[in-house]
Amino acid sequence: MGEMLILASQSPARKALLVGAGLDFSVEPAVVDERAIEARADLPGADARDIALLLAGAKARAVASRHPGALVIGADQTLALGLEVFHKPADLAATAAQLDQLRAKTHRLHAAVALVRDDLLVWSHVETAELTMRAFSKAERDEVLALEGEAILGSVGGYRLEGPSIRLFETVTGDYFTILGLPLLPLLAALRRYEPQLFAKADA
Repeated sequence: MGEMLILASQSPARKALLVGAGLDFSVEPAVVDERAIEARADLPGADARDIALLLAGAKARAVASRHPGALVIGADQTLALGLEVFHKPADLAATAAQLDQLRAKTHRLHAAVALVRDDLLVWSHVETAELTMRAFSKAERDEVLALEGEAILGSVGGYRLEGPSIRLFETVTGDYFTILGLPLLPLLAALRRYEPQLFAKADA
């Protein structure tokens, strides 16, 4: 039944959330030119939320085109500090520089999810969380980066709240699943509506 539902993401956190929810699905990471898609979204009034939604839909469509009839989950997360939109740091040095930029400030994480079947966008949703970092020292930053290692490079923020990075934060406001990159409860509600067979055993 895994071909009925496909996660178009290589994120271990997103996969773990769906596994934890007891869903039967397969994984096929989408290959899209995110920067080119963002460039097309550079329209008056477009913001980081719009970009997250656009990328989530594009990723789902890229995979759905190879799997007729399957319902594909696309997801994306953007980080905004004011009007500036951040991307995943390329290496640990870039991560350190990004964390310094976020230090003692409040930024927003926008997590978007989209469901696509064939070439039809069936449903999409975006949620936002606000996170404030402490005025941490360079030594604290470097210790966290040493503990996290390269696993941290998969995060748009250059941190993992489920890991040692939590030490760098002062306050977090918003849904935990959104912070991990997948608004899980709205997604489950949509899956129950558009692919109820996924829940047939549980509801029997």
